[in-house]
Amino acid sequence: MQIGNLFKDATLPPDSERFEALLEHKNLVIERIVSPASTTRAEYLQPQDEWVVLLKGEALMTVGGELVELKSGDYVFLPARVPHTVEKVSEGAVWLAVHLHPE
Repeated sequence: MQIGNLFKDATLPPDSERFEALLEHKNLVIERIVSPASTTRAEYLQPQDEWVVLLKGEALMTVGGELVELKSGDYVFLPARVPHTVEKVSEGAVWLAVHLHPE
């Protein structure tokens, strides 16, 4: 059994995003991401599918060339090999990302 709280210790990292794996099981990884407003813009092109929900804050992403605005509670599915970029994020944004890696 594993018990935790998504908001406990979700403090801002000093200079970059903090990625924390909460569960790794077979080809599934669930992670919490805490983002400062100063997050460096980077394009991701991943071999795995990802479902992400913004638990706290606001964000602007580009997904496959399309702008997507997210507010607390919004989620988006990011299929494998579709480029996505976090363009802008509010201070202290908290994400939950579910990665489904190929078997």
